[in-house]
Amino acid sequence: MILTHALYKILDNITMQEGKKNWGQNSYGAANGNDPSGWQQPLKFYCDDDAIDVLPIAFLTTFFGVGGKPQINLANYCNSVDNATFPGTNLANCQNIAPDIKYCQNKGKLITLSLGGATGGVGFQSDDQASAFADTLWNLFFGGTSDTRPFGDAILDGVDLDIEGGGPNYYITFLNKLDTYFKAADKKYYVTAAPQCVYPDANLQATLNGYPFDAVYVQFYNNPCGLQNFNTASQWNFGIWDIWARTISPNPNVKVYIGAPASNSAAGGGYVPADTLTNIAIKTRDSFPSFGGVMFWDASQAYKNGRIDAALKNALKSGKKCDNSFTYPACSAPAWVSGNGYSGGSTVSYNYMWTAKWYASSAPSGDVNGDWSPVSACSGSGGSATTTTTKASSTTSTTTTSKSSTTTTTVSTTKTTTTSTKTSTTTTATATSTNSCSGVPAWSSTASYVAKDKVTYQDSLWQAQWWTYNDTPGGNNTVWVKLGSCSATLAARSLQNSIHDSNCKHHLRWNSVKAYRAGSKVIYK
Repeated sequence: MILTHALYKILDNITMQEGKKNWGQNSYGAANGNDPSGWQQPLKFYCDDDAIDVLPIAFLTTFFGVGGKPQINLANYCNSVDNATFPGTNLANCQNIAPDIKYCQNKGKLITLSLGGATGGVGFQSDDQASAFADTLWNLFFGGTSDTRPFGDAILDGVDLDIEGGGPNYYITFLNKLDTYFKAADKKYYVTAAPQCVYPDANLQATLNGYPFDAVYVQFYNNPCGLQNFNTASQWNFGIWDIWARTISPNPNVKVYIGAPASNSAAGGGYVPADTLTNIAIKTRDSFPSFGGVMFWDASQAYKNGRIDAALKNALKSGKKCDNSFTYPACSAPAWVSGNGYSGGSTVSYNYMWTAKWYASSAPSGDVNGDWSPVSACSGSGGSATTTTTKASSTTSTTTTSKSSTTTTTVSTTKTTTTSTKTSTTTTATATSTNSCSGVPAWSSTASYVAKDKVTYQDSLWQAQWWTYNDTPGGNNTVWVKLGSCSATLAARSLQNSIHDSNCKHHLRWNSVKAYRAGSKVIYK
């Protein structure tokens, strides 16, 4: 990912196409030690740029270090070897980065914390340990309090799981506990993950199947399913991740990002040039409703490689939609027929469009070891010229339960309800609100309210328990009960942050920290 540790995400914008980069790992510097001109810059440097929407700070590399505290390693900007640590710990004191974090947040960027990485000392031995670690992170990096906060009074916007070792157990417990803090807070927090493209992911799949992530940044590099094999049906598997997103994830509106190396030196395999990646991203966006955008590893590599990130961001602006909708392409391939045999490379329609990996006679399914690869979601029954447009919901599930860590290699597809006429078959879907506060009036000090009246105040939804007048929600009274945050999901947020879209009537996104003159026009929702 392109954080500044090296993660960077590009939001294009169907529902969540944005740019994301990791910051903190100085990937270019690690691969090109003799060229300091391309080394990682301060976090603030990457925020005066609309190509970047999310910057995960990477990495928190050790969960339980000296003194029971975690450890962070931000390469050339802060680490436990070159910088001061809090007494009795190996937790680096990086409070000099706090102003940069706040600066970026004021620019509308999300600054999250990425856990793990390829060399991370991570993992849990019990539910109690996982729950305690959630307490620790809340107090060190989010809305809690501690004398050992690495970024001082800066409050990060969420957590990203880049777990590449240490076992798969107890992460749902960890996230559920962290979620109790997030839901009670006045601000919106986001939870994302960065699995390998190989499905199922060895370390994260059980957690992905049991917790409603806002987005997943699938690493399509350093793997046989990487971008280098986009045109090979037996390898490229974005379609399997789309099936997971739509039928298995507890959040059916989760967005799936193409994780890409930002240059040749960013990864051991999977790099493709900007024009090739552009074609892949646009084709994937137009084929799968779960597509969210592109994630780059990492920021330093992207800047040194001719701003490949900006090239992708600009390319994805073309064809994106301000109404958050996805147009299902027609199931133009012939319908799959039971009893027929199909040679490798044949394409059929069967709820999705599928390409045979090799000779195939079985029915297409989401079995990753099966004979077929899903190459596009589609509308119709096969050979149809009908297309369907549906609004993509960005509502996020809020209730989760712990599940077994056992994973499976089979994904089930779900038949879509259809309506037929003599001339066409059309798939339909119901749109849902992107914001639980839609249509709810803002609280007013001059209005009176009765029991069960709802209002919005400071980005939260409140309900009155009895008659009230001039009692501020959240103040020194008990009349108002907070029902939740009004903040849109990460998917909807990307739409709000869309800018300079040639298909939009107006070209400026609304910014909560900016004042506007009368008559100004903005994009919001």
